Amino acid sequence: MSGTSPDPVVEVRDVRAGHRFVLAVDGALAGTAQYRLDGDDVALLHTEIDPAYEGRGLGSSFVREVLRQVAERGVAVLPYCPFVRAYLQRHPDLVHLVPAARRAEFDLEQSA
Repeated sequence: MSGTSPDPVVEVRDVRAGHRFVLAVDGALAGTAQYRLDGDDVALLHTEIDPAYEGRGLGSSFVREVLRQVAERGVAVLPYCPFVRAYLQRHPDLVHLVPAARRAEFDLEQSA
C-alpha cells in the first residue's frame, strides 16, 4: 500500500425540491448553494462551504460546476451571492451567463 491517498470523489448535484445545489466529498455534505427560480433565470442566493473543507479550492470548483449545470439548461444566472459574483468578476468568460441588461446590477457591466 502506498503512502498517497486517493483523490476524493467530488459530486455536485441539484436538489431541485430544496432549491439548492449540494457539494459532496466522498459522500459527505461539504457545501450548498441556495437558489430560487426567477422566471426562467436561476438566482444564486448563498453559497456555503463547510469549514472542514475550506482552503482546498472546493468553493471555486463548486461554483464553476453550478454555473456549468445552469448554463447546460440554457437559462441565465442572477449572481446575488457575493461569492458567485466575485467568481464571475474573476472569470469574465462566464459573464455571458448573466443577462446583459442585468450585469450592471451585479457590478459586471465592464465585462463582455
